[in-house]
Amino acid sequence: RPSPQEAVKRFRIIPDLGITRTTLSYNAVLKAIICRGREAMARRIYNAMIAEGVAPDLSTYNTLIWGFGLCKKMEAAVRVFGDMKAHGVTPDATTHNTLLNAWVRAGDLESARKVFDEMTAEGIERNSVSYNVMIKGYVEATKVEEAVALFTEMGEKGLRLSEKTFAALMPGLCDDQGRVAEARKAVDDMAERRLTPKDKSVFLRLVRTLCTAGDLDGALEVHRKSGQFKHVLVDPRQYGVLMEGLCAGGKCDSAVEVLDELMEKGTLLSPKSPVLEASAYNPVIEYLCNNGSTTKAETFFRQLMKKGVDDKVAFNSLIRGHAKEGVPEAAQEILAIMTRREVPTDPESHALLVDSFLKKNEAADAKTALDSMMQQGHLPSPALFKSVMEALFNGGRVQTASRVMKSMIEKGVTENMDLAHKILEALFMRGHVEEAIGRVNLMVENGCMPDLDKLLVGLCENDRVMEAQKLADFALDRDFNVSFSTYDRVLEALYTEEKTLPAYSMLCKIKNKGGVVNQKGCDALMESLKSEGYSKQADILSKILAENAPSTSKRGKRVAMGA
Repeated sequence: RPSPQEAVKRFRIIPDLGITRTTLSYNAVLKAIICRGREAMARRIYNAMIAEGVAPDLSTYNTLIWGFGLCKKMEAAVRVFGDMKAHGVTPDATTHNTLLNAWVRAGDLESARKVFDEMTAEGIERNSVSYNVMIKGYVEATKVEEAVALFTEMGEKGLRLSEKTFAALMPGLCDDQGRVAEARKAVDDMAERRLTPKDKSVFLRLVRTLCTAGDLDGALEVHRKSGQFKHVLVDPRQYGVLMEGLCAGGKCDSAVEVLDELMEKGTLLSPKSPVLEASAYNPVIEYLCNNGSTTKAETFFRQLMKKGVDDKVAFNSLIRGHAKEGVPEAAQEILAIMTRREVPTDPESHALLVDSFLKKNEAADAKTALDSMMQQGHLPSPALFKSVMEALFNGGRVQTASRVMKSMIEKGVTENMDLAHKILEALFMRGHVEEAIGRVNLMVENGCMPDLDKLLVGLCENDRVMEAQKLADFALDRDFNVSFSTYDRVLEALYTEEKTLPAYSMLCKIKNKGGVVNQKGCDALMESLKSEGYSKQADILSKILAENAPSTSKRGKRVAMGA
């Protein structure tokens, strides 16, 4: 298409070619110029046309009014409209409609209405175009009442309701809760006439308005009808708005049906489809997860994940759902995805996952889930710690239970000490002495002293004499509050087992701590040392016993190594 300058240049050389410029040629150049927005140039060509004596016709004036309106030069458009009559050209319906459209484009509805009303006075019959222009103008100015009145008038006059009519009116009805009935009727009229609205968003907007107004059945009906129009692909956001509204209104089963439709059509898989809002997908995901359909919820959410959605609420709903349904492995997989994507987790979700593994008697996996919970910065409850420790302990995994106990104490949880005592005792009984003593030390450092007297007596009763001796030495070295009668019990066990040197070492420590010893028992120990070739140790013990008289201990006088 030639530029305005090129069109004018060619137009000016027409006379040089011996060709007379006519109204038709003037109209052609005017249209070429003014459609490019060159209204000043068009005005000069028009003036030249008048000066040359070429009579403008209806098309000339309609073109000029249209062009000046396009450029929002309303003063020029009105002047041309007035020139028509002066030059004997009668404006027709197209002329009035063009001027109407120009005023609407300029935002002057008062002037537009004046032209609209004058049409009848001048004998010009207002047609569908006239009404469509005015309806559009009123809607854009949020004067929906006036637009609806004109729409009703069109029907009364039997004027054709076209796609443009509904395209002009629907935006004004869709967003107004007070006009949803009129909007639904308009949709029915369009469906009956098989008219497809140019602006496909009217369905989304109407569904949203109906949901907001609480008319969920109406929203569902409009949604279903929107899919019946030709060339209308239902906006994925419309599904989202509908699911959100249905869930909020307690119609979650209907929301699931809408989701099924969305999934069946594969709309979300399209790279061009918009991402749903969290408020749209989270309620239906939560409902599915709470009602035994977590797998469906996960399938839906994985499609959202492909669009970059990393929603904490949805992830945690899936974990809870799988855990409640007894599929902790699936929940653990979701948790792994969250960890990779650095999505914050919910402590309740972790707790449910742990419980789910415990219900399946999978204590080791429960422990792994518990560790993951702590790695994510969550503190398990005392009851959860206890459940995992009990499951491991009862399953014979004493050392694993011990590691959970260690984590519990390090986290400052001081409940469950009765179970901790059982774990300590089992560690000693199984010969894991260093680990057990380490746990005792940890408990002391965290202000939860175990009952060492009970532990030592229990070990002696179960013939774990050397384990008892190592624990007693540890307690003596750190001056823990243990009864000397308990130490006496350990000494008796050592002597019975003929563990002479350990008994000697322990007796020396007891004496240094102020324990009262029985001379007869000490004499027997010295005889054993001598008979076994430990004369030096026997002499040292003799000197220690002779140096100090019996003293009072922290718990009162106790006798160690009684006869």
